[in-house]
Amino acid sequence: MPDFKRRDFIRLSSLATLPLVSPAIMGLAPADQKSSHVSKDSEAVYFINDGIFYKPTDFLDQLQEINRQNPIERDSYGEGATMEKLLQKFLEITGKEAAVYLPSGTLANQLAISQHCGANTKAFVQETSHVYRDEGDAAQTLFNKRLIPLAAGKHYFTLEELQQSIQYHQEGEAFVAGVGAVSIETPVRRCDGQAFPLAEIKRISAWCRQKGYKLHLDGARLHMATAFTHTSVKEYAQCFDSVYMCLYKYLGATGGAVLCGDKAFIDQMHHLIKIHGGGIFSNWTNAAMALHHLNTIDEVMDQIKAKAKTLFVLLNQLNGIKIEALPDGTNLFNVKVTGVDAQKLNARLRAEHNIVFGQPKPDGFVKIKVNPTLLRRDNQFIYESFKEALSFAKS
Repeated sequence: MPDFKRRDFIRLSSLATLPLVSPAIMGLAPADQKSSHVSKDSEAVYFINDGIFYKPTDFLDQLQEINRQNPIERDSYGEGATMEKLLQKFLEITGKEAAVYLPSGTLANQLAISQHCGANTKAFVQETSHVYRDEGDAAQTLFNKRLIPLAAGKHYFTLEELQQSIQYHQEGEAFVAGVGAVSIETPVRRCDGQAFPLAEIKRISAWCRQKGYKLHLDGARLHMATAFTHTSVKEYAQCFDSVYMCLYKYLGATGGAVLCGDKAFIDQMHHLIKIHGGGIFSNWTNAAMALHHLNTIDEVMDQIKAKAKTLFVLLNQLNGIKIEALPDGTNLFNVKVTGVDAQKLNARLRAEHNIVFGQPKPDGFVKIKVNPTLLRRDNQFIYESFKEALSFAKS
């Protein structure tokens, strides 16, 4: 890692130029290069991430290159300078009035849902959502809100299921507390990145607005949904009163979140962020890195989709491996490995070809994700690598 050449890395990571850059210029090995020459982590193809998870040296090199191209300015508690440019970009892509930086997606989700609920206590969510399963019962513990789960084990609920649950709780309780908000996550991490169907979101949104219920979107991976459902962030965002988006899952930052909504709503957040311990003095590193990738994320996702489609046709011709898309799927795919020692296959790909694959999950599939690291090798090289590793790992 420390001896990685900055020039090659910048050419690799400057996403706007990817369609025009050949593998040789990008510092990528051609398909016939011996695998022993490909060994650096920062050159690996990772089938296990949503984006580029920079190693520290690479992060610093990329940040320095960003600073040379356009000097980075330090923000103050998430306001001004380079952070302001990032927030303006989020307003552009979401179509919302205002945006605010927060240190985590959990804080963004919880503050949004709490404020939308106001004095009402009920918020309806997916049972599989991050809000319900992975945020430490913060809604109940800190904000006195009652999360009511829908569609257990599934990636989405229908309008009718939401209506039935609301009716059930309104009619079946002796002391009825009001409905304050509905939260939707898409894509859903716990459901292999499946997307909540946009057509159903639009139905739910129209009805909730008639009823006066606020909607929050947990869009931590929203660019995955837009890329694979052929739509835009703005089309999703217009269905919701607030939208949270992550800065590290595919935008390269080390952390951070942005919450967008109308001005009156976002104006309340600055004080709430402070009192909940989220006021971070300076956040320019995350702002600069996220803005760099956000400026070209749609073009990059289009490249990844096209490359993956062609690659999977090639790989599905090999004996012992079968790649399948999921219903409502995004960037995650199921891979069935047969007649092969999966552990040996994974180890061989990593050691000899610098491809990080994975092990089968309880359902028998290896779960792979496509991301910008796929652009580091041409498809023929990846195909030949899998061909060799499958032959080596025959059980």
